[in-house]
This record gives sequence, structure tokens and C-alpha cells, in this order.
Amino acid sequence: MKLTFATPEALEDWLGKEIAVTDWLRIAQERIQQFAETSGDFQWIHTDIERASRESPFGTTIAHGFLTLSLLTQFLHNALEVKGGFRMAINYGLNRVRFVSPVRSETRIRARFTLQAFKKSVDSLEAVFLVHIEAEGADKPCCVAEWIVRYYT
Repeated sequence: MKLTFATPEALEDWLGKEIAVTDWLRIAQERIQQFAETSGDFQWIHTDIERASRESPFGTTIAHGFLTLSLLTQFLHNALEVKGGFRMAINYGLNRVRFVSPVRSETRIRARFTLQAFKKSVDSLEAVFLVHIEAEGADKPCCVAEWIVRYYT
């Protein structure tokens, strides 16, 4: 369920708390192939289904780590909405990213957002989200990232 905030300042009440868990998103082989074409990363573990089924320890192709990471924006838009009180929001970067376990082709993943830090400055508000991307039925997350979003007021 998407959580709505009137302004970025309202996020501060969620400091240290899980804000949202997104719906599941299936990672189809077609999406993995499209990412390979966009990124130029055609390593066989991503694109060669037959070889991956024979030689990969994962038994199938896997999504690129950066494909998984690139879905943060989509997941954030599905998780929460900030209605107003700012001119623009920007992706300010990442403090830490780990690809803990693979995302196998055709697996469903989702994201859990926790507000880890919140800082006010003269012209902006900075939210640091701890994001755990998990695969359906997996014991460990696929990706763990600390993501910084700045809301310019």
C-alpha cells in the first residue's frame, strides 16, 4: 500500500521505521535482455539461457545487479508519494550497496523501505532510505542499499 505524505518534512515522523513494502515485480528474461542491450553487459550468466542452465550455479540466467539497483526508483514511486512542499527531488546517490544474492530470471522481487536518516539544511531536506530488495521465497535479500534522496524546498 502506497503511503502519502503532504510534504517531505512529514517523513521525519518515520525515522527509524519501515515506511513501506512494495508489491511484487516479476523480473522477466526479456527485461534482463533489454538491460543487457542498454548497459552493454552481455555476460552469459544474464543472456544465455541454455548455457546458464548447464553451467551456472544458479541453474538459470540472473538479473544484472545494476538492473536490480535501477529498480529503486520504480519501487520508491510504488511505496510512497510526497505531494508538495518542495521544488524538486533528486537522486543524491548511495552510501552503500551490496548484492547479497542473485535475482534469478522470472523471480518476483519487492522492496522494503526504512527511513534511516533525515537531515534538514538551508535549501533541502535529505532522506536516507535503507532499502532491502528481496526475492519471493528467498532467505536473504538480493540487494541492500542506503539511498539518499534530496527534496529541494
